[in-house]
Amino acid sequence: MEVLLILGVLAVGVALFAISVYNGLIVLKNKVDEGWADIDTQLKRRWDLIPNMVETVKGYAKHEDKVFIQVTEARTAAMAAKSPDAHAKAENMLTSTLKSLFAVAENYPELKANQNFLDLQATLKEVEEHIQMSRRYYNGTVRDFNTKLQVFPNNVIAGFLGFKDREFFEIGDDERKNVKVSFNEQAPAPAAPAPTTEAPTPAPEAPKAEEKPEVPKPEAPAEPEEPKAEEPKKEEPPVEASDASSMEQSGAEKEKPE
Repeated sequence: MEVLLILGVLAVGVALFAISVYNGLIVLKNKVDEGWADIDTQLKRRWDLIPNMVETVKGYAKHEDKVFIQVTEARTAAMAAKSPDAHAKAENMLTSTLKSLFAVAENYPELKANQNFLDLQATLKEVEEHIQMSRRYYNGTVRDFNTKLQVFPNNVIAGFLGFKDREFFEIGDDERKNVKVSFNEQAPAPAAPAPTTEAPTPAPEAPKAEEKPEVPKPEAPAEPEEPKAEEPKKEEPPVEASDASSMEQSGAEKEKPE
């Protein structure tokens, strides 16, 4: 009895563990399917836009039949793909042909200004962004699912229950950027001014800075002159009487008439 009881407990424990693993795998599988359904929806939106794009470009560039055929064939191959890996390869080829289509449109300024073409470009750009977001979500859920599926002992139970790894939705390194869907026309260079014979108007003179009146500097006070010492007067020697009389006689002689 005890052995049967132990075996029964072990069997119940294994069954509960298997149920837990199964339920976890089912939850992740549903997330993977949900992610792929979102990608498929966005891819269908993209496929629906392509015929309108081709017809719009064909209205301006009818002789580009080779490009139109390549785009149509790539679209058909993408719609016929079944697995994520086949879808990824077909979508990479379709993206390459769309680049050729936009390269043709680049040569027609009237086409780039067409409102219908501009609306299709904006819608295609929005779809490309949604595809990228859906791809990241899908690849994340696939990573979680495959990890849970590969660890021990989940791999034993998952193999018994028929679970298999899911494929990632990968794109090539040269296709990681969105398709160019907008064109910015270069603004025409400004025309050179026509030569004129009129003399150029002289440029107005810059206003002169106001001259500030010079403030007279205060004169330094004159230094007082030092008084000069007076030279002593020379005293004339006294004239003697005999000399005075002789001087008077000589003066009188000079005054006489000849």
